[in-house]
Amino acid sequence: MIDHLSIQVRDLAASASFYEAVLAPLGYRRLVERPGTVGFGKRYPEIWLNHRPGAAPAPADTGHHVCLRASSTEAVQAFHAAALAQGGSDDGAPGPRQAAMTGYYAAFVKDLDGNRLEAATFPPAEG
Repeated sequence: MIDHLSIQVRDLAASASFYEAVLAPLGYRRLVERPGTVGFGKRYPEIWLNHRPGAAPAPADTGHHVCLRASSTEAVQAFHAAALAQGGSDDGAPGPRQAAMTGYYAAFVKDLDGNRLEAATFPPAEG
């Protein structure tokens, strides 16, 4: 199990506002603020934003992303809508997807620094 992750951001205040809005539909909230870092989580900080003003934006073809579990398709949709409203970019609209082992519902966005985020839920199979 992964305990937490850290994401580098160039503008900590703007990114903290972005993540606060985007993570709220998934049940995360801002828990810790320190010089140079902000932590979000449900009970303890699981996602840290670390201020790196000189960092380059994430490359468009980075090949990595962070996937966060959503409780419902509505939460996935709210995550995606919040990201776009906060200046993020669409990288895969909300909708059904097929993984190697099961179907799921997800959306992909890029944050203000180009980091790719996914929200996914696994609704019960119909039938």
